[in-house]
Amino acid sequence: YQRRVHGIVEMKKANFTLAEAKYTAGDISMSVVESVRNAAVKARIRHDNVAGVRLPVFRLMEFQTEDMAGIGRGGEQIRGAREAFQHLLELMVKIASLQTSFLTLDEAIKITNRRVNALEKVVIPKIENTIAYIISELDELEREEFFRLKKVQKVKKRVAEEELQKLQAQGVDSAAQAPSVFDEAVDDDIIS
Repeated sequence: YQRRVHGIVEMKKANFTLAEAKYTAGDISMSVVESVRNAAVKARIRHDNVAGVRLPVFRLMEFQTEDMAGIGRGGEQIRGAREAFQHLLELMVKIASLQTSFLTLDEAIKITNRRVNALEKVVIPKIENTIAYIISELDELEREEFFRLKKVQKVKKRVAEEELQKLQAQGVDSAAQAPSVFDEAVDDDIIS
């Protein structure tokens, strides 16, 4: 805001000095146009990197002007008007550089906000749903495995009881005839 007010004040000042020069020297527009061969002012652009965003920064190169105004016919007023407009141009380039930086940063912020919203509203919920699905499937597999193990234990227990009853029916001592885990006998699969 202060730069804007300062720019307005400088613009008024430059226009006032131009009016003074015109009053003193008369119409100077034709002589100014005739005296210009090359651009007296050139701007250069460079880029600053702020938080990963390339911001353009404008800088004025040195003024290259020929002083054609003498002392007579309002030369001093013309020189003052030129200096006032050169100062105004420097200020306008600074303001343009700041405004361009603000617009560039604003666009970068908007893009970042869109990415954040996409992550919060789309990607993260999808990942959370996938995680919940995987957890439920793992729980289901764990329950199935537990049920299968219980079933196998039940069948093994029943087979062991049947063998024990057969041995008791034959009158054989169960401790003497109990199968050993170290025996090389082939164990049939219970569940296929």
